[in-house]
Amino acid sequence: MSLPDADLRRAIIDTCLAMNRLGVNQGASGNLSARAGGGFLITPSGMPYDETEPADIVEMAFDGSYAGARRPSSEWRFHRDILAARPDAQVVLHAHPTFATVLAVHGRPIPSFHYMVALAGGDSIRCAPYATFGTQELSDHALAALEGRRACLLANHGMIVLGNDLKGALALAVEVEALARQYVYALMLGQPTILPPEEIERVAEKMRSMKYGQGGGGEPDPDAPRRRG
Repeated sequence: MSLPDADLRRAIIDTCLAMNRLGVNQGASGNLSARAGGGFLITPSGMPYDETEPADIVEMAFDGSYAGARRPSSEWRFHRDILAARPDAQVVLHAHPTFATVLAVHGRPIPSFHYMVALAGGDSIRCAPYATFGTQELSDHALAALEGRRACLLANHGMIVLGNDLKGALALAVEVEALARQYVYALMLGQPTILPPEEIERVAEKMRSMKYGQGGGGEPDPDAPRRRG
């Protein structure tokens, strides 16, 4: 009997391995989910990614029930709640990257010190208040911090990013960690200049027109060079 969504299960594992390889995550921490059928697939609880097989990926329904031999990630609640509340998201990635977590343990959001903050959907990357991992309280805080955004930090914990697909979620996680690193270093020299909301909206509109990070296409960017001939 063939395994349902076998290719997606393998892609989830490959993305988790890439998270560790790219420094977005360490060891067996973090977790990843993706929509599948009428529910979603999620990484199992406590398994090292390099020991995880497609059959270990857990199939869950939005009522919180699951199928398979493995237990779902302890963070399944916010994966379930985010996917239920955000039809624009196909993937939820949670990780504990070093610099994003450095800011998170101080409860600090990432403001628009750099225009690339716009990639996360607004003029800041908010930091959700602390709550114990795996709880409904943490899920509620995460949903609020993600309102109008595609990434947030979790106080004393890590980060969450949303993606249209696994590749996009991983790319955004790498970008958020890069921004966190740059912001931590910038703070060593003092408070950096913060770009105003109207500039971030202008940047966001240019990114939308270019489908920035989504493979190109979209409406022409008026500031783009023109091909001759």
